[in-house]
Amino acid sequence: QVQLVESGGGSVQAMGSLRLRCAASGNIFSINAMGWYRQAPGKQRELVAAITSGGSTNYADSVKGRFTISRDNAKNMVYLQMNSLKPEDTAVYYCNAEVNTMPFPTDYWGKGTLVTVSS
Repeated sequence: QVQLVESGGGSVQAMGSLRLRCAASGNIFSINAMGWYRQAPGKQRELVAAITSGGSTNYADSVKGRFTISRDNAKNMVYLQMNSLKPEDTAVYYCNAEVNTMPFPTDYWGKGTLVTVSS
């Protein structure tokens, strides 16, 4: 089994910054893509940012230029640096990892961390 644990959420004023962290542990041989998703009240879960094992990144248009995703493959960790936060960034942020398992890769999710941005 694999566990993902997020940390770093909290409350911040608009234009502030937060850094989210996600640690993957358990029976891990290797991890393909890792990413951050978010879900605001009454809305569907959406991709925020993703990063491959080789370091290629993908961002939602709404966070480009403000958020930066990075990872430490040796530690099985992924980070999300969030700058210039806006009230519309308020959501529960979930970590996702595609772990190489047999016979097929498996998606794992963390339980989420709440980010609240006040105006």
